[in-house]
Amino acid sequence: MVLSMKIASWNVNSIKARKEHVLRWLAANSVDVLMIQELKGEAFPEEDFKEAGYHALWAGQKAYNGVAILSKTKAKLVLDKLPGDESDEQARYLEIEYKDTRMINIYAPNGNPAPGPKYDYKLAWMERLYAHLKKLREAEIPFLIGGDFNVIPEDKDCHNPKAWKEDALFKPETLSAFRSLLYLGLTDAFRTFNREAEQYTFWDYQAGAWPKNHGIRIDHFLTSPAITDRLKNCVIDPAPRGEEKASDHTPIVVEVS
Repeated sequence: MVLSMKIASWNVNSIKARKEHVLRWLAANSVDVLMIQELKGEAFPEEDFKEAGYHALWAGQKAYNGVAILSKTKAKLVLDKLPGDESDEQARYLEIEYKDTRMINIYAPNGNPAPGPKYDYKLAWMERLYAHLKKLREAEIPFLIGGDFNVIPEDKDCHNPKAWKEDALFKPETLSAFRSLLYLGLTDAFRTFNREAEQYTFWDYQAGAWPKNHGIRIDHFLTSPAITDRLKNCVIDPAPRGEEKASDHTPIVVEVS
Protein backbone atom coordinates (compact mmCIF):
# COMPACT_ATOMS: atom_id res chain seq x y z
CA MET A 1 0.00 0.00 0.00
CA VAL A 2 1.32 3.43 -0.98
CA LEU A 3 1.09 5.85 1.92
CA SER A 4 0.66 9.57 1.38
CA MET A 5 0.36 12.76 3.35
CA LYS A 6 -1.65 15.89 2.77
CA ILE A 7 -0.18 19.34 3.35
CA ALA A 8 -2.41 22.41 3.23
CA SER A 9 -1.79 26.15 3.18
CA TRP A 10 -4.24 28.85 4.26
CA ASN A 11 -3.96 32.59 4.81
CA VAL A 12 -6.54 32.93 7.58
CA ASN A 13 -6.40 36.74 7.87
CA SER A 14 -6.21 36.68 11.72
CA ILE A 15 -6.09 33.44 13.70
CA LYS A 16 -8.01 35.13 16.52
CA ALA A 17 -10.90 35.91 14.17
CA ARG A 18 -10.72 32.63 12.27
CA LYS A 19 -9.75 30.01 14.88
CA GLU A 20 -13.11 28.27 14.78
CA HIS A 21 -13.05 28.26 10.96
CA VAL A 22 -9.69 26.49 11.03
CA LEU A 23 -10.75 23.97 13.67
CA ARG A 24 -13.87 23.09 11.67
CA TRP A 25 -11.89 22.68 8.49
CA LEU A 26 -9.29 20.46 10.16
CA ALA A 27 -12.03 18.27 11.65
CA ALA A 28 -13.53 17.80 8.21
CA ASN A 29 -10.27 17.38 6.26
CA SER A 30 -7.73 15.85 8.65
CA VAL A 31 -4.61 17.00 6.81
CA ASP A 32 -1.20 15.97 8.13
CA VAL A 33 0.20 19.50 8.02
CA LEU A 34 -1.44 22.93 7.80
CA MET A 35 0.61 26.01 7.00
CA ILE A 36 -1.11 29.18 8.22
CA GLN A 37 -0.31 32.76 7.23
CA GLU A 38 -1.29 36.21 8.51
CA LEU A 39 -1.75 35.34 12.18
CA LYS A 40 -1.87 39.05 13.09
CA GLY A 41 -0.54 38.52 16.59
CA GLU A 42 2.37 37.32 18.70
CA ALA A 43 0.36 34.65 20.55
CA PHE A 44 -1.08 31.46 19.07
CA PRO A 45 -3.94 29.31 20.45
CA GLU A 46 -1.70 26.28 20.79
CA GLU A 47 -3.87 24.41 23.31
CA ASP A 48 -6.99 24.57 21.14
CA PHE A 49 -5.16 22.88 18.29
CA LYS A 50 -3.47 20.40 20.61
CA GLU A 51 -6.95 19.25 21.64
CA ALA A 52 -7.73 18.84 17.94
CA GLY A 53 -4.69 16.57 17.54
CA TYR A 54 -2.10 19.01 16.18
CA HIS A 55 1.29 20.26 17.36
CA ALA A 56 2.07 23.90 16.61
CA LEU A 57 5.15 25.92 15.68
CA TRP A 58 4.81 29.61 14.93
CA ALA A 59 6.53 32.95 14.42
CA GLY A 60 4.23 35.81 15.41
CA GLN A 61 4.27 39.59 15.20
CA LYS A 62 2.08 42.13 16.97
CA ALA A 63 -0.91 43.06 14.78
CA TYR A 64 0.80 42.08 11.51
CA ASN A 65 2.02 39.12 9.47
CA GLY A 66 2.82 35.90 11.36
CA VAL A 67 3.09 32.27 10.21
CA ALA A 68 2.37 28.93 11.88
CA ILE A 69 2.63 25.24 11.03
CA LEU A 70 0.32 22.64 12.53
CA SER A 71 1.34 18.97 12.28
CA LYS A 72 -0.14 15.69 13.48
CA THR A 73 3.19 14.61 14.92
CA LYS A 74 5.91 16.88 16.25
CA ALA A 75 8.02 18.64 13.65
CA LYS A 76 11.60 19.88 14.01
CA LEU A 77 12.04 23.63 13.67
CA VAL A 78 14.81 24.48 11.20
CA LEU A 79 14.38 28.26 10.72
CA ASP A 80 11.91 30.87 11.90
CA LYS A 81 13.41 33.68 9.81
CA LEU A 82 14.34 33.99 6.16
CA PRO A 83 18.16 34.27 6.03
CA GLY A 84 19.92 37.20 4.42
CA ASP A 85 18.86 40.25 6.45
CA GLU A 86 19.31 40.25 10.23
CA SER A 87 17.48 43.60 10.49
CA ASP A 88 14.24 42.17 9.06
CA GLU A 89 11.81 41.71 11.95
CA GLN A 90 8.72 40.81 9.92
CA ALA A 91 7.36 37.33 10.76
CA ARG A 92 6.99 35.82 7.31
CA TYR A 93 8.96 32.56 7.25
CA LEU A 94 8.94 29.15 8.93
CA GLU A 95 10.96 26.09 7.89
CA ILE A 96 10.56 22.65 9.44
CA GLU A 97 11.62 19.03 9.04
CA TYR A 98 8.62 16.69 9.06
CA LYS A 99 8.77 12.97 8.31
CA ASP A 100 12.08 13.38 6.43
CA THR A 101 10.66 16.20 4.31
CA ARG A 102 11.71 19.85 4.48
CA MET A 103 8.64 22.08 4.51
CA ILE A 104 8.66 25.86 4.20
CA ASN A 105 5.77 28.19 4.98
CA ILE A 106 5.91 31.76 3.65
CA TYR A 107 3.84 34.90 3.79
CA ALA A 108 5.54 36.96 1.11
CA PRO A 109 5.23 40.76 1.19
CA ASN A 110 2.35 42.34 -0.71
CA GLY A 111 4.50 45.17 -2.05
CA ASN A 112 1.85 47.81 -2.69
CA PRO A 113 2.00 50.65 -3.49
CA ALA A 114 4.42 50.03 -6.33
CA PRO A 115 6.81 51.59 -7.00
CA GLY A 116 7.88 52.50 -3.48
CA PRO A 117 9.68 51.22 -0.37
CA LYS A 118 7.18 48.39 0.18
CA TYR A 119 7.75 47.13 -3.36
CA ASP A 120 11.52 47.39 -2.93
CA TYR A 121 11.17 45.27 0.22
CA LYS A 122 9.04 42.71 -1.64
CA LEU A 123 11.64 42.26 -4.39
CA ALA A 124 14.52 42.12 -1.90
CA TRP A 125 12.63 39.53 0.17
CA MET A 126 12.02 37.38 -2.91
CA GLU A 127 15.69 37.67 -3.84
CA ARG A 128 16.63 36.39 -0.37
CA LEU A 129 14.14 33.56 -0.77
CA TYR A 130 15.71 32.62 -4.10
CA ALA A 131 19.21 32.61 -2.56
CA HIS A 132 18.11 30.33 0.28
CA LEU A 133 16.22 27.89 -1.95
CA LYS A 134 19.19 27.79 -4.31
CA LYS A 135 21.33 26.59 -1.41
CA LEU A 136 18.80 23.87 -0.59
CA ARG A 137 18.83 22.75 -4.22
CA GLU A 138 22.63 22.72 -4.33
CA ALA A 139 22.65 20.65 -1.14
CA GLU A 140 20.12 18.28 -2.78
CA ILE A 141 17.68 18.70 0.11
CA PRO A 142 14.16 17.74 -1.01
CA PHE A 143 11.66 20.41 -0.03
CA LEU A 144 8.27 21.93 -0.68
CA ILE A 145 7.38 25.54 -0.11
CA GLY A 146 3.81 26.68 0.41
CA GLY A 147 1.98 29.81 1.45
CA ASP A 148 0.74 33.18 0.33
CA PHE A 149 3.29 34.22 -2.29
CA ASN A 150 1.41 37.42 -3.20
CA VAL A 151 2.19 36.63 -6.84
CA ILE A 152 -0.28 36.16 -9.71
CA PRO A 153 1.80 33.91 -12.02
CA GLU A 154 -0.20 34.20 -15.27
CA ASP A 155 -3.12 36.02 -16.90
CA LYS A 156 -5.36 33.01 -16.30
CA ASP A 157 -4.66 33.29 -12.56
CA CYS A 158 -6.79 36.44 -12.26
CA HIS A 159 -10.30 37.36 -13.32
CA ASN A 160 -9.27 40.61 -15.02
CA PRO A 161 -5.56 40.82 -15.90
CA LYS A 162 -5.85 44.43 -17.11
CA ALA A 163 -7.12 45.53 -13.69
CA TRP A 164 -4.01 44.06 -12.02
CA LYS A 165 -1.44 45.26 -14.54
CA GLU A 166 0.14 47.88 -12.26
CA ASP A 167 -0.36 45.99 -9.00
CA ALA A 168 2.71 44.74 -7.10
CA LEU A 169 1.36 41.17 -7.31
CA PHE A 170 1.46 41.21 -11.12
CA LYS A 171 4.21 43.63 -12.13
CA PRO A 172 6.92 42.30 -14.49
CA GLU A 173 9.61 42.41 -11.79
CA THR A 174 7.41 40.31 -9.50
CA LEU A 175 6.75 37.72 -12.20
CA SER A 176 10.46 37.61 -13.01
CA ALA A 177 11.28 36.93 -9.35
CA PHE A 178 8.69 34.14 -9.22
CA ARG A 179 9.96 32.58 -12.45
CA SER A 180 13.48 32.57 -11.01
CA LEU A 181 12.18 30.17 -8.35
CA LEU A 182 10.77 27.90 -11.05
CA TYR A 183 14.10 28.07 -12.91
CA LEU A 184 15.69 26.45 -9.86
CA GLY A 185 13.80 23.35 -10.97
CA LEU A 186 10.73 23.89 -8.81
CA THR A 187 7.22 22.94 -9.93
CA ASP A 188 3.94 24.79 -9.42
CA ALA A 189 2.06 21.83 -7.93
CA PHE A 190 -1.41 23.15 -8.68
CA ARG A 191 -0.68 23.64 -12.38
CA THR A 192 0.63 20.07 -12.61
CA PHE A 193 -2.92 18.83 -12.14
CA ASN A 194 -5.09 21.82 -13.14
CA ARG A 195 -4.61 23.65 -16.42
CA GLU A 196 -7.86 25.59 -16.72
CA ALA A 197 -8.42 29.22 -15.73
CA GLU A 198 -10.78 30.76 -13.15
CA GLN A 199 -9.42 28.78 -10.21
CA TYR A 200 -8.50 31.18 -7.45
CA THR A 201 -7.39 31.26 -3.82
CA PHE A 202 -8.26 34.88 -2.97
CA TRP A 203 -11.40 36.98 -3.43
CA ASP A 204 -11.51 40.55 -2.14
CA TYR A 205 -14.18 41.54 0.37
CA GLN A 206 -15.23 44.40 -1.93
CA ALA A 207 -17.48 44.61 -5.01
CA GLY A 208 -19.03 41.17 -4.64
CA ALA A 209 -15.82 39.47 -5.72
CA TRP A 210 -16.64 36.13 -4.09
CA PRO A 211 -20.14 35.50 -5.51
CA LYS A 212 -18.97 36.72 -8.93
CA ASN A 213 -15.81 34.56 -8.75
CA HIS A 214 -13.66 37.63 -9.42
CA GLY A 215 -10.57 36.19 -7.77
CA ILE A 216 -6.84 35.69 -8.10
CA ARG A 217 -4.54 32.72 -7.49
CA ILE A 218 -1.75 33.86 -5.16
CA ASP A 219 -1.43 30.93 -2.73
CA HIS A 220 0.87 28.26 -4.09
CA PHE A 221 2.89 25.13 -3.46
CA LEU A 222 6.26 24.81 -5.20
CA THR A 223 8.09 21.48 -5.03
CA SER A 224 11.69 20.47 -5.61
CA PRO A 225 12.24 17.62 -8.12
CA ALA A 226 12.36 14.84 -5.51
CA ILE A 227 9.00 16.00 -4.10
CA THR A 228 7.55 16.62 -7.57
CA ASP A 229 8.15 12.94 -8.34
CA ARG A 230 5.97 12.10 -5.33
CA LEU A 231 3.07 14.46 -6.14
CA LYS A 232 -0.33 12.79 -6.21
CA ASN A 233 -2.66 15.79 -6.37
CA CYS A 234 -3.09 19.48 -5.61
CA VAL A 235 -6.47 21.15 -5.20
CA ILE A 236 -8.02 24.41 -4.05
CA ASP A 237 -10.88 24.06 -1.56
CA PRO A 238 -13.13 27.09 -2.16
CA ALA A 239 -15.77 26.10 0.43
CA PRO A 240 -14.31 28.01 3.44
CA ARG A 241 -14.46 31.30 1.49
CA GLY A 242 -18.25 30.99 1.42
CA GLU A 243 -18.60 30.77 5.20
CA GLU A 244 -19.82 33.62 7.37
CA LYS A 245 -17.01 36.01 8.38
CA ALA A 246 -14.58 34.04 6.23
CA SER A 247 -10.98 34.83 5.42
CA ASP A 248 -10.54 36.40 1.98
CA HIS A 249 -8.28 33.42 1.14
CA THR A 250 -9.17 29.74 0.95
CA PRO A 251 -7.04 26.61 1.53
CA ILE A 252 -4.89 24.88 -1.08
CA VAL A 253 -3.99 21.23 -0.45
CA VAL A 254 -1.17 19.13 -1.90
CA GLU A 255 -0.93 15.35 -1.58
CA VAL A 256 2.49 13.68 -1.60
CA SER A 257 3.19 9.94 -1.59
